[in-house]
Amino acid sequence: MSTTEIKIGGLGGQGVILGGMIIGRGASIHGGKHATLTQAFGPEARGSACSAQIVVSDESVEYPYVAHPNLLVVMSQEAYTRFAPEMAEGATMLYESELVDPAGLNPDIKAYGIPATRIAENLKRRMVANIVMVGFFTAITELVNLDAMRKSVESSVPKGTEALNLTAFERGYQFGLDIKAGKNPEEAMTAAGEPA
Repeated sequence: MSTTEIKIGGLGGQGVILGGMIIGRGASIHGGKHATLTQAFGPEARGSACSAQIVVSDESVEYPYVAHPNLLVVMSQEAYTRFAPEMAEGATMLYESELVDPAGLNPDIKAYGIPATRIAENLKRRMVANIVMVGFFTAITELVNLDAMRKSVESSVPKGTEALNLTAFERGYQFGLDIKAGKNPEEAMTAAGEPA
């Protein structure tokens, strides 16, 4: 049985929970796997710590909580500080490269950064940084196929914003492909249609 534990951490207002929902729906509804989602918030929603935990498996998920994520996505420094020590051995971390400094990261962790907020700002909608990150996640991890994730984005975002969100997703996905191909972040920004 193949099971992947994912944790997404950030601040309220960054779309962490929606990002987790999209990954979970992409894996289950559109991808044919089993998935669970649990979430945690700080004392206030906006501006305080929050996280989404997703378990994706080929079989029914018996335990929905994530203790040692195989995949960690962090959108804030606080989330990095709090969740990085929990990562499983040989895990992969994706991080918002202009908001998170992964100093002191265990050398056996594979880490990939993306300036998701800047890419979203270039689309004139800072709020889609989470969707940029979901696209990046899709390219880097290959956990859920591209078509399933596109469908999940389209069916999860507010009506009337589908085109914007799909564009944000594609920008993050292309950035991820370029990073995996060995391009540096500046080259990847240019290839994704972004000013470096």
